[in-house]
Parts: sequence; C-alpha cells; structure tokens
Amino acid sequence: MDGGHRLLVAPVGCLLAATPGLLIGRVQPILPLLAIGPLMAATFLGTRRTVLVCCWTVLLALAAGLGAGTRLSAGFAACWGGLLLGCACSVYAAWQRARLRERLAETREVARITQETILRPVSRTLSGTHVSTRYHCASRESSVGGDLYDLAVTPYGLRVLVGDARGHGLDALRTAADTITVFRELAYTAPDLVTLARALDARLSPGLGAEDFVTAVLAEFGPGEVRLVNCGHPAPLRSGQRLELLEPRVPSPPLGLHPDPRQYRVRLQPGDRLLLYTDGLTEARAPDGTPFALLTESATALSEPMPDAALHALYERLLAHTGGPPTDDLALVLCQPTGVTARVRV
Repeated sequence: MDGGHRLLVAPVGCLLAATPGLLIGRVQPILPLLAIGPLMAATFLGTRRTVLVCCWTVLLALAAGLGAGTRLSAGFAACWGGLLLGCACSVYAAWQRARLRERLAETREVARITQETILRPVSRTLSGTHVSTRYHCASRESSVGGDLYDLAVTPYGLRVLVGDARGHGLDALRTAADTITVFRELAYTAPDLVTLARALDARLSPGLGAEDFVTAVLAEFGPGEVRLVNCGHPAPLRSGQRLELLEPRVPSPPLGLHPDPRQYRVRLQPGDRLLLYTDGLTEARAPDGTPFALLTESATALSEPMPDAALHALYERLLAHTGGPPTDDLALVLCQPTGVTARVRV
C-alpha cells in the first residue's frame, strides 16, 4: 500500500482503535459507520487484506458494544448483522476487482500478441535485400495505430507495403489490419504492382466510409533496381551517392479513392538504401512549430553503417527535434540490397 492509501485508511484505523472509548452508550447508532473501513480496503487493497480489515472491524465492533455495556438487543444484532453484510460485500467487491484486473492483463497480453502479428518487427535479409523496421504508435492504449507495413517474398521479388489509414483509434486500426490482410492475400499472385494496387483498392473500397482512404506505397525489388507505385503517400527516400526523394511522375489518389496508379523504376547503385516512411516523420514539429528537416536529418542518420543503427539514429534525431515521443503514428522501413555495405560516416 503506498503513502496515499495509508493516509486514506489510517483515519479509519484510528477510529476503530478508539471505538471502545468513543461509543460508550452510543455504539448502536454508529455501527454502520464502521463499514467505511472495509469499503475503503476493497477500493485500495487486495482481497486478502480486505478480509483482514473486515475481520478486525467485526471483532472491534462486537468488543466495543460489549465493553460499553450495550445489551445484545434485536437492534444491536440488526446493526451488527448489517456490518457483517457490508464486510461481505466489500470482500466480494475486492475479489471482483482482482478478477477484473487479471482479465484486463490477459486482454492486454492478447492484444499485444495480436498487434505484433499484424506488424511483425523485422530485421533480416529477404530475397537479397536486408529489411529493418521501426514502429511507434501515438496511442498509449495500443501498440499499433493506423500506420502499417508488410513484406512478401513473391515469385516477382520482395514486395514491400507501407501505408497510412486515415483517422485514429479503432477505425484506423481496423482499416490498417484489413489492408495488411488483403496485401498478404494478393501480393503473391498479382503480376505487377499496378495490378496489385488496383486489386487492393477494389477489395478495400466497399468497407471504407465516404471520407476514408489509405495512402500507400508499394515497392518491388529486382536486380539493381526497385519498382514503385505510389498512391498518395510520402515519396520514398533513396540514400547513397546522393540523397533524393523518389517522387512519382504522375500523382495518384490513395486507396479507397479509385486511384489510377503508374509504376516507375529506380536504379539502385551498390550501397544505396531505400527509406519508406509515413507522414509521422514529415509532419513532426518542434515545440516552436519548426518542421522536421527530413533530408538533412536523414543524411546524417542513414550514414550509419548498420541498417538497424541507422533507423535508431533517425528516430533519436526525431525525438530530439520534437522534444518527446511523436504525437502521430510512425512507421519506418529501411531496405538495402545485400552484398554491399553503406559508406561509414567519418
């Protein structure tokens, strides 16, 4: 029991200890007040301690009544029986509160495992490309929000999805989960990214509201290149001999708004890295409103030799800029073809 709880329960204990002296000739009317102790114990203590408080309360009430010369009349017996009933209700309430806490802990654990299944942390080489991920959810009640990513090793090469479902809360989480589920179903059979994007839009649109959508970028890695389709999402960032945003030539609306996506190809030189991210990075603000300098900060962070260290450095620079955890969901996926290493910062 912490200090605050001691301050609340201590006055009741003092009242119980002083009962024999205080209630001489007036025990019966005040007996119901002794139920305050068990009720407070049920609120702040566990079941066992609540039982102890109830036992002491009942014994002290009986001893005070007998010590003050109170006759065992029907009225006293009724008051004492009411105190017993109050103690029993307090023990039951404490037991129910303990069960609720256990169920809540189990529910949170199930939610955590489910969320990790939806967004699996990755740091491994897949089909010739090393992939590292990092995710931050702005909600304290969940570890997954509306931002999303997923990977699929397909006959056409490694395919990567990064997206952002509009909104926050359960609706955004449901949309993100649906997007990942549909991607996992279609990524292995769609012959190209344009077909995949259109199929994603067709499957998601019926379940979205009139103002709902999912921004998304799809990447497919091949020998010496990456193929991209962008549906209203922030442009990927290529890091290597130079740092540049890979903007699509023809912008396309997000999924759910009937996009007309176009595929574009980008050559990847030895040592190049491709950073896919959500707008939690580009829209981050310092306390004075200064936006996060994406290119400048990324140039420094992505020069770290190891991919995981590069993502960690980028996230740390973001925290230093915002002065605290990001207020928006954030997904980061860093891809680097294997067989070469990034240039080491000097």
